[in-house]
Amino acid sequence: MKKFSLPTMFTLTLVIVGLMVSSAFSQEDEQEKRAQTGMKFLSFSVDARAAALGNAMTADDQGSAASMFYNPASMARLNSTVGVVLGMTQWIADINYNAAGVTFRPSGGLYGVFGLSLLSVDYGDITETIRSDVEAGYEDVGTFSPSALAIGVGYAHALTDQFSVGGNVKYVKEDLGKSVMRFDDNDNLEREDNIQSTVAFDFGVLYHTGFRSLNFAMSARNFSRDLTYAEETFELPLSFRIGIGMDLIDFTGMDRDMHSFLLSIDTERPRDFDEMIRVGGEYLFMNTLAVRGGYAFPTDEQGINFGVGVQRGFGNLGLHIDYAYTQFGVFDNVNRVALQLSF
Repeated sequence: MKKFSLPTMFTLTLVIVGLMVSSAFSQEDEQEKRAQTGMKFLSFSVDARAAALGNAMTADDQGSAASMFYNPASMARLNSTVGVVLGMTQWIADINYNAAGVTFRPSGGLYGVFGLSLLSVDYGDITETIRSDVEAGYEDVGTFSPSALAIGVGYAHALTDQFSVGGNVKYVKEDLGKSVMRFDDNDNLEREDNIQSTVAFDFGVLYHTGFRSLNFAMSARNFSRDLTYAEETFELPLSFRIGIGMDLIDFTGMDRDMHSFLLSIDTERPRDFDEMIRVGGEYLFMNTLAVRGGYAFPTDEQGINFGVGVQRGFGNLGLHIDYAYTQFGVFDNVNRVALQLSF
């Protein structure tokens, strides 16, 4: 009987996982479910570098703490003992996203890489109204402040020099405030909480093909049970991605310590939108200054992404500062900043 090598076995595993997820999405297509997911904050891009690359991050192998928000398998390529990422985004309509991640690689990665992630969303204060027989047709009854939170624990391990696997388990919660349901006998407002929480799962694989710096990867994010607000049942924003990435300087005679140009391409199949292609490019000069650009299509209002970054080492301490700018059509343009530390 023919014996299969470990790389061959994992390649087959990748194919099987891809077919399983693709089959699940095909069944959803038959049910024509679109724009019916909730907790959309879980699909938000929290890292400035990733956003500048059009979120084409599935095959990224830099091994930063930000990997937990994209492909947890990339976390296995962490070179330092500890990694930290902090990210802040000023989103449309004064919505603020804040994210943090910490990774720990004990014994030089012998036991894999452990991670902890946090994402919080502040939607600000929103005026609450109810229908009324007054001339305006409604009455103000105060304000409410929706919020969302996701706390995750991740693990990744490099099974060989070429294969890495990883996963996240996260507790997610969304609080949409209290809805006015009716007036009681004393004309006081009776309210009902709109809070939902669940556990969701992410997993991913990363494969160094051995052809120069070419990487191939897959990830699936936000597996969970269905949830219900009042009478409406919804799903989390499950998405499946396949990505490739490569340093194109491999095809030139240029010094890779002076120049690097990463090209990254993702194909994404989200649960609530059409299939998307994401393309990102990053030019890095002297391992210090990075200039980035990215684009995703099809989209609705989101346009081109731009970004810059600076990275330096100070002894055992590594410092990365990144900024990203995203065009958003008729809406306000979006700015992201992120700080990464490694030691």
